[in-house]
Amino acid sequence: MLFVIDIGNTHTVAGIFREHRLIHQWRIKTDPLMTSDELGINYHNLFNIAKIDITAIAAVIISSVVPQLEAAYFSCCNSLFNTIKKPEIFAVDSNNVSDLITVKLDNPSEIGADRLVNGIAAFHLCRSSVIVIDFGTAITFDCISRECEYLGGLILPGLSVSLGALTRQAAKLPSIDISIPPEKVIGTNTVSAMKSGVLNGYGAMVEGLIVKVKNEMNPDGSAPIAVLATGGMSGIIKPFAPSIQRLEPNLTLDGLFLIYQKLSGR
Repeated sequence: MLFVIDIGNTHTVAGIFREHRLIHQWRIKTDPLMTSDELGINYHNLFNIAKIDITAIAAVIISSVVPQLEAAYFSCCNSLFNTIKKPEIFAVDSNNVSDLITVKLDNPSEIGADRLVNGIAAFHLCRSSVIVIDFGTAITFDCISRECEYLGGLILPGLSVSLGALTRQAAKLPSIDISIPPEKVIGTNTVSAMKSGVLNGYGAMVEGLIVKVKNEMNPDGSAPIAVLATGGMSGIIKPFAPSIQRLEPNLTLDGLFLIYQKLSGR
């Protein structure tokens, strides 16, 4: 079995693959101050609850955008899987996936590992030019050519970040639940006005950016460009951004599995 870990700024998503199938996944809060021992206790308990045999883990692959946690996770995995045959542990970076994706950035080392993983997974699904929109702490657009080149992208504040800033800075605006959408664009009370502003506003922004990005990737409109979305907020915003063709909630974990196959030669 393969243990895959994606360490994000707000949450860490981990999963277990048996052969080609994701059989378990967990989402825990990312805490940069957690020690390897604390991580080990967390995952030991999660494995026990899911009845996962630790000795059956053959390898671990990690992508991370939180550098201070990477060493803790490596140490955690070395301790957690201290069995007769220790699993190999891989960490994704722009160098070890260069055979899978060509990074066309000014400074390739800048790119977050999760964005490379998403790009590889999306290209594998579409086999064409593709825009990946990841709705997390930040919203990122990743632009992949039909030759699987990482062309670049966009980074903007996520929904929770913007909404949190709004409620902190405006004394009369309450915290709201945007999982229940507004009935109309024009809000008739503070809560409905905030919901509409955030959801319709972000939806319109995402739609507009998709148009601009497509025009820049393919000025003559000669080739179709797929648009995929992933991340915790993707399902909430998709009804307000109809150009998003499909949701892929497990895109990063699937990408980690694909990269492991390449790195391990399987």
